[in-house]
Amino acid sequence: MGKLIDMTVTDFTQLTSSDAPAPGGGSISALAGSLAASLEEMVARLTIGREKYATSEEDMIKVRDEAMVIKEELLAAVDKDTESFNQYMDALKLPKNTDEEKAARRAAMQEGLKAAALVPVAAAEAAVKIIPLAKIAVEKGNANAVTDALVGCMMARTAVLGTALNCRINLASIKDEAFTAELAKKVDGLIAQAIAGEKEVFAATELTSDF
Repeated sequence: MGKLIDMTVTDFTQLTSSDAPAPGGGSISALAGSLAASLEEMVARLTIGREKYATSEEDMIKVRDEAMVIKEELLAAVDKDTESFNQYMDALKLPKNTDEEKAARRAAMQEGLKAAALVPVAAAEAAVKIIPLAKIAVEKGNANAVTDALVGCMMARTAVLGTALNCRINLASIKDEAFTAELAKKVDGLIAQAIAGEKEVFAATELTSDF
């Protein structure tokens, strides 16, 4: 199978809804993050060059350029998440007839779990950077596209929380306590940052006053 991101929307959706274990929540969260960045980039492009928003030009160029980078990073994460999951699944299939084989299988499983935890954390770190861009887009972007900026913010929060959950479930099976403690602390911080950031964005417009 080729890259997930090269599939049509219909084929990707059908594969997700099948009994195949991947793509799952991690890849979907990464895709949500990529779409979130795309929306902030769109708002920026709808603002840049318009006389009415001349004072916002520099800020919106920043939003456009940073969102473009994050978009590509999270697009790549869609496939990376599934690949890391497959690494763990491949380890499960290793032979376990001798003590040596069992030890090698256990080690491979642990490495697969670590990869499956690290990939979503990297995606969460990328997705959380979208939220400050959304705040700029809501406050200074084209007023006709403010809801697009808000949807992007909500999807970014979902991307952070979704990838964080994927990390957490893998940490539960990893034996390296120092590794799990460090990553758990990082994940907790990213979750808090995303939730607080979304609230700040919502506070910037009356459209979300009852959210």
